[in-house]
Amino acid sequence: MNWWDDALHRATAEVLLVGALAGLIGVHVVLNRLSFFTMALTHATFPGVVAASIIGVNILVGGVIAGAIVALGVAALSRRRSQNAAAATGVLLSGGFALGAGLVATQNGFSRDLTSFLVGSILTVNPQDLLTTAVALVVVAAVLAACARPLRYTSFDRTGAQAAGFTTGVWDVVLLLTIQVVVVTIVPAVGTILALALIVAPAAAARQWSHRLSTVTALAVTLGALSGLGGLYASNRWNVAAGASITLTATAVLTLSTVSSRLIRSRSPMVARTRAISA
Repeated sequence: MNWWDDALHRATAEVLLVGALAGLIGVHVVLNRLSFFTMALTHATFPGVVAASIIGVNILVGGVIAGAIVALGVAALSRRRSQNAAAATGVLLSGGFALGAGLVATQNGFSRDLTSFLVGSILTVNPQDLLTTAVALVVVAAVLAACARPLRYTSFDRTGAQAAGFTTGVWDVVLLLTIQVVVVTIVPAVGTILALALIVAPAAAARQWSHRLSTVTALAVTLGALSGLGGLYASNRWNVAAGASITLTATAVLTLSTVSSRLIRSRSPMVARTRAISA
């Protein structure tokens, strides 16, 4: 039997790719404080995914179109001083999810497939899904590498970025659309609801250990992949839902990192004083 014919083997490969992809973009989500926007994006993507499934096209197409509309809408609203970007994002979150639920309600018998859109179904991924995730990982990595300088400037010092000649609005859109690509790509694995945790948790955990962007990125990718593997193992070992297991593992990684880093910091001054006295 071919190695790829085993569902668990395919799921293992997919979870490694998805974890790395989520960790890679998660660093920028955390640094730019876009966690709420990303949650809105996962929900607003839902109607596009459902619509694509209903008409029989790849859900990636429907999700990208719906998410791109939301991303551009939020970017436009946030640039107008009279509009509250957080409020607009919240409305889009609720509206997008309601539209998706409405589309589901129009299809008899389709509600049974709703769970796979919401919480994912990584054990049913096929070789095409693996190829899509691999391509998305390469593309996202290339975009983030090519645009590293303007994205870094925009994240840390918007005024300085504008003074340096960068059009911050354009780079905001580039980042939002890149986040959208990642969200849609990982929907088959962890679903629209649970995607946020896998994107944010590894990056937030990595942020506890370093302030260097390159180090944080490497740690986030590693922790994302390990969270996926750990969650998949727990799912197979204790027969629990894979998407939920992966999300809980990522949450546990963040919790453990936060507690451990604080304990180490609290002891560091004491260790330094002890060394100074002994010297």
